[in-house]
Amino acid sequence: MSANVEAKKQIVEDIKAKITASKSVVLIDYKGLTVAEDTEFRCNMRKENVEYKVLKNTLLRRAFNELDVTAFDNDLNGPTAVAFCKDETSGARIAVEMCKNTNDKIAVKSAYVDGAYQDAKAVKALASIPSREVLVAKLAGALSGIVRGLAVALNAVAEKKEQNA
Repeated sequence: MSANVEAKKQIVEDIKAKITASKSVVLIDYKGLTVAEDTEFRCNMRKENVEYKVLKNTLLRRAFNELDVTAFDNDLNGPTAVAFCKDETSGARIAVEMCKNTNDKIAVKSAYVDGAYQDAKAVKALASIPSREVLVAKLAGALSGIVRGLAVALNAVAEKKEQNA
């Protein structure tokens, strides 16, 4: 076998490893971006610990097919960039936000989230969900409000008992 075929097999194995290690994989059509916009997009991805790569459609298709995922075959046409994400929402959120900021120069094609294919409409819905950290902070705030209310109520009861005693 030629060295080129072996190199491509290794690239496919690397892509498969990234897909399985990621909680979500977002496919993005990036045509029309200027260099400055692409640089900003990559910077935003890096800030969220999202790995953003431009990959050949045939290699990406082969990686998905070897993982028994064939739903992406129709989406792997034209220029395709891939965002490998450690969480479910960050890549989708950044991509959808960039679509709005660039007047739809880029488009979200689809995503692979928790082992399932998601179309562009589902990815846009996913992007509207806050990140895990934001949800945890909101939950902590809500719980602290409940605890604070309980403490105030118990303190009022204790003060009332002291006044009556």
